[in-house]
Amino acid sequence: MTLLSLRFGTAPLSELALSTTVVSSGNILGATELQRPNVYSYKELKAATDNFSDEKRLGEGSFGVVYKASLRNGNVVAVKRLDISYNRAKADFESEGRLISNVHHRNLVRLLGCCSKGSQLLLIYEYMENGSLDTFLYGEKRGSLSWKQRFDMIYGIARGIAYLHENYHVTIIHRDIKPSNILVDSEFQAKIADFGLARLLPENLSHVSTKFAGTLGYTAPEYAINGHLSEKVDIYSFGVVVLEIISGQRCSDLHTNSDSNSNPSYLLDEAWNLYECGMHQKLADEMLDWNEYRVEELKKMVEIGLICTQSPASSRPSMSEIIAMMLSDGNEVMRAPQRPNSIIGGQNASLTYASNATLSFTNFTAR
Repeated sequence: MTLLSLRFGTAPLSELALSTTVVSSGNILGATELQRPNVYSYKELKAATDNFSDEKRLGEGSFGVVYKASLRNGNVVAVKRLDISYNRAKADFESEGRLISNVHHRNLVRLLGCCSKGSQLLLIYEYMENGSLDTFLYGEKRGSLSWKQRFDMIYGIARGIAYLHENYHVTIIHRDIKPSNILVDSEFQAKIADFGLARLLPENLSHVSTKFAGTLGYTAPEYAINGHLSEKVDIYSFGVVVLEIISGQRCSDLHTNSDSNSNPSYLLDEAWNLYECGMHQKLADEMLDWNEYRVEELKKMVEIGLICTQSPASSRPSMSEIIAMMLSDGNEVMRAPQRPNSIIGGQNASLTYASNATLSFTNFTAR
């Protein structure tokens, strides 16, 4: 099997090996070489993070820890220090650094530059003072988001994914859309972050076959089980995130309903059962004021979340279609969702390869 290795300048991007067919980089990118990211001084970054102290630690991304750094010029940035203990660290560094430094959109976290010194691999991003979305949904900031803020965040995430899939000169699949990879700026706008697992999709292919990388619970069944990767994998993840934003629930947590006769269920199962019974309003986060939203708007957003998690992948809409649904005045007839399928994993464990994971396939069947 021959894997495609893209080159920008003189460095290969082995992480972006995509298909069994050799395709020239020009055919895939539709452009010439990508611009290299800015290079930062390791000495300055080490000082700016107090030698990568725990006090400066912001959180963890895929295969790396993120730190807050105050540079000499007064700018505050976020520094992602890649974990070099895994064998794809260098490839992820090249992938994220070379590709994402050329991607610019208001709903994507901007990569400012990189730093490589010996075994130290660092990526420098714009700093998001409000942290990640998960802290607002089920963390220490839970309950602080209004319905309008939640709707605007869903819309922003959709716009960011639409840019990656449809508006950039090559289709980029993020592969790890989830609340901890959505950052919130000072104006409470959502920005997609952490592109270490990003892949390119050649124009002539509907999907590529690859080893699984991502987070169980947000992962489309066809990708986790069969390794079929397409932009519809991101659509599925987006649908799960939509339901999490609406409910304030984590997708992989079991929830017990007030009905003593019902069994504990995961979020997708709960969302479908409530929707099917016309009780979708019960899915809304209990921290929300009922006066903040219209019931029909809530129902539409629940439907969008469910439509995005349909199987097979071909039944999921494109991101531009999703945006149109969100902005519709409610008179349009939306497609009727079916009961979704889901891959459920313990504690949202991030896994690099499916062959090393134990996957549980849940097929939600009618009671």
